[in-house]
Amino acid sequence: MSEFWLISAPGDKENLQALERMNMVTSKSNLSHNTKFAIPDFKVGTLDSLVGLSDELGKLDTFAESLIKRMAQSVADVMEDSEGKVQENLLANGGGLTSFVTHFEWDMAKYPAKQPLVSVVDAVAKQLVQIDTDVKSRTAAYSALKTALENLERRSTGNLFTRTLSDIVSKEDFVLDSEYLVTLLVIVPKASYSQWQRTYESLSDMVVPRSTKLIAEDPEGGLFTVTLFRRVMDDFKTKAKENKFMVREFYYDEKEIKREREEMTRLLSDKKQQYGPLLRWLKVNFSEAFIAWIHIKALRVFVESVLRYGLPVNFQAVLLQPHKKSATKRLREVLNSVFRHLDEVAAASILDAAVEIPGLQLGSQDYFPYVYFRIDLSLLD
Repeated sequence: MSEFWLISAPGDKENLQALERMNMVTSKSNLSHNTKFAIPDFKVGTLDSLVGLSDELGKLDTFAESLIKRMAQSVADVMEDSEGKVQENLLANGGGLTSFVTHFEWDMAKYPAKQPLVSVVDAVAKQLVQIDTDVKSRTAAYSALKTALENLERRSTGNLFTRTLSDIVSKEDFVLDSEYLVTLLVIVPKASYSQWQRTYESLSDMVVPRSTKLIAEDPEGGLFTVTLFRRVMDDFKTKAKENKFMVREFYYDEKEIKREREEMTRLLSDKKQQYGPLLRWLKVNFSEAFIAWIHIKALRVFVESVLRYGLPVNFQAVLLQPHKKSATKRLREVLNSVFRHLDEVAAASILDAAVEIPGLQLGSQDYFPYVYFRIDLSLLD
């Protein structure tokens, strides 16, 4: 499973023994893999400041998780032709996300633990806000480019009624620079080809004999040229429509066709040039944001453990990885049984709820006798 439970219990002898019982039961029943989760000794400050930090860290946790999910999706969007390889590009410190979480070590260089706790939280928050600002601007520019290219490509792949004709027609298909003659493009249903060949010259006066030519087809019909005198153009259009031949409004403009082709080439080139740098930036900053997120989890465990268990600071944090989804209900029951002495009322209410809610999909806002936070690495679900 890509889900982890980060819990803590007081570090006194009785509760360390309770942790040992938990490890023994979960291992024997194959419920979860458990490892100690190291958290530094931070400068606590006042309890009032901890209460404020608890609220702030909750919001920062939500923001960080949302950010890394958006960045993971951005990697998937950029790697549109390689979706199966997205996960291997979502790394932390060059390794897998699961490995980073299970081998977590606090980064003292980036977030010095000797600083006041509020300063540590502020440093993490500023880093995430900056990444969020950058990712929005970078992905917006790439998305605008991608959308413009998709619109041009869509115009090149539609049916004959809607698609651009610049890559279909050529200069030789038209009578150009004539004061009297004009070449029209007519869409004819496939079933009506023979009717068109028989009747196009008589749809109006002054149609040039044998001037039609099939220049393109799609599953529904074909695009034919026909040359006639300008003065009868409106009459020809009306008669053609009555016979279910649709004149496609198009005037050959060599400069416009060249501009459209150059635009497509430019967009393709720009997309190719931006792809590599953007993907590299996303990978690097996804790693930074993910690392910051797990540090936030550690901060939350520290703050909540001090608020819950009191001073002096003495608690043990443990990371549990449930082996399978079906084991989470049983695992929750084991934890509540082992730690129910910490809060009898909370344990009783949770045990009651466990009966009514199969699977127990519990979020970080749920209250248990022990400190609990969930880490879900299913970032692309």
